Amino acid sequence: MKIGLDVLGGDYAPDSTINGAIEAQKVLQEGQRLVLIGDQQDTIERLKHAGADPDKFDYIHAPENISMHEHPTKAITQKPNSSIAKGFELLKNGEIDSFASAGNTGAMLVGAVFSVKAIPGVLRPAIATNVPKIKSGYGILLDVGANADCKPEMLSQFATLGSLYMQYIYGVETPKVGLLNIGEEEEKGNNLTISTYPLLQQNKKINFIGNTEGRDLFTDAADVYVCDGFTGNVVLKLAESFYVVTLKKGMKDDFFDRFNYERYGGSPILGVNAPVIIGHGISTPEAIKNMVLLSKDMIESQIIDKIRSAFN
Repeated sequence: MKIGLDVLGGDYAPDSTINGAIEAQKVLQEGQRLVLIGDQQDTIERLKHAGADPDKFDYIHAPENISMHEHPTKAITQKPNSSIAKGFELLKNGEIDSFASAGNTGAMLVGAVFSVKAIPGVLRPAIATNVPKIKSGYGILLDVGANADCKPEMLSQFATLGSLYMQYIYGVETPKVGLLNIGEEEEKGNNLTISTYPLLQQNKKINFIGNTEGRDLFTDAADVYVCDGFTGNVVLKLAESFYVVTLKKGMKDDFFDRFNYERYGGSPILGVNAPVIIGHGISTPEAIKNMVLLSKDMIESQIIDKIRSAFN
């Protein structure tokens, strides 16, 4: 198993990514190798400085970085030696089994769609994020930003993708799927949700429980919440603020602690032909470590093969 990690991606890279890689490597088993993609010599020197053994990692030299403010498509094509472009080249060629980065989100999306490409039958890949439940554990919400405008057929596919992810990554046998809406009644919502509802009812690959409202998001009402990427991103950014507010107020609570992005590391792009994970731009070493471990879980679960089978 070879887990690709962009060393240069993120606001605090490369120190944060390298320290996170060191912590992740301590947890990985024999035969599970971390491939560090960035400035090779600089990476090795930083590993030595941190007291780590450079021989425990593999390296790909990619000295250029795509900054957060660069145009994703232009940057991918104009910077073939960037860590993100090189990572997707390796992933496409099967030289690594997954790729994770806390760098430019747009470049990660573009790279995923144009290199490893969408799984046949998938209209649009989606980004999923964890949603803490009040009692314990997580549900997931998708899409949270890959597709601001969606068609009903896309939301139905998001439901299938989310269900498979909950089943094979979190071990929920028959995940409950809710359509995020402004009311529980079938006739509530806008044109998109009203048109999506019957498609979800007819989708034999999911356990659809009906419309769910914002107040249901952190309960056991559903395991998978489906919405367009515009709505999902607004909800995600609001939810992320909860943890920050509790810190500022001096509150300590396990539920709100589970809003901390560090705990789950990153968000998977579901619907492409390989495990791809996008980390938060401000990722700490703990977040990087958990992003690597999520990559490992996605490889071990063979989630990509499960999705291919569902859409075949």
